[in-house]
Amino acid sequence: MSQKGQIMLEMKDLYVGYYRDLNILQNLNITVEKGKITTILGANGVGKSTTLKAVYGFLKPNDGEILLDGKSVLGIPIHERIRLGLAYIPQQPGVFRHMSVEENLEVGAWTFKRDKARIKRKLEENYERFPILRDKRKQNAGELSGGQQRMVEIGRTLMTDPIMILVDEPTAGLSKMLSEEVYQMLVDLRDRDGQTILLVDQEIRQALKITDYVYVLELGRNKYEGPASEFTNLEKAFWVGG
Repeated sequence: MSQKGQIMLEMKDLYVGYYRDLNILQNLNITVEKGKITTILGANGVGKSTTLKAVYGFLKPNDGEILLDGKSVLGIPIHERIRLGLAYIPQQPGVFRHMSVEENLEVGAWTFKRDKARIKRKLEENYERFPILRDKRKQNAGELSGGQQRMVEIGRTLMTDPIMILVDEPTAGLSKMLSEEVYQMLVDLRDRDGQTILLVDQEIRQALKITDYVYVLELGRNKYEGPASEFTNLEKAFWVGG
């Protein structure tokens, strides 16, 4: 089953590994529709995070194609992919703990660091999006809750006006309450900002609540795909995830 609508990202017949002759991803095909949340599910070690690393440029595919907004990104370095509108939020928290919230956000403006007016405008957009960050803008990011630190990471990512965000295990290590807060942030990015998100997650139940389209991987290959509504009974997802 394939998605319909304007396509933001395509992976075609992708082979990726950490070694030339050992591919974690094998003949992988994934399509991400613009303005939607697409989620990759599967057991540990099937290649979910490897997929994001290949798209972002941490790993070079051994074969296949990756198209962002219709253009190939193969051979394009990470900093240029960022300029093209690709953003990545890793699993491990990435705030600079001893820098203020505002300084953390400003780090995201490195591609236009001399444009003070634009930086000011993007900061204001983030403070409107996350009002609590305005109140804590002079506070060290390391003093924030886990959910608030995720706000800072997302806000920093949005400073560059990305057209697509890769999100890896966004609630790893967070409590249920903070996890729900983070998932709501992702929903708001889609619904309010029209953002396109490719999500990798182990929290199957929560991911299925917010996602539009699902891919399930097994041993680096496509196994199932379809609209999230087809996975509402969770039987198929849990069987694959163990």
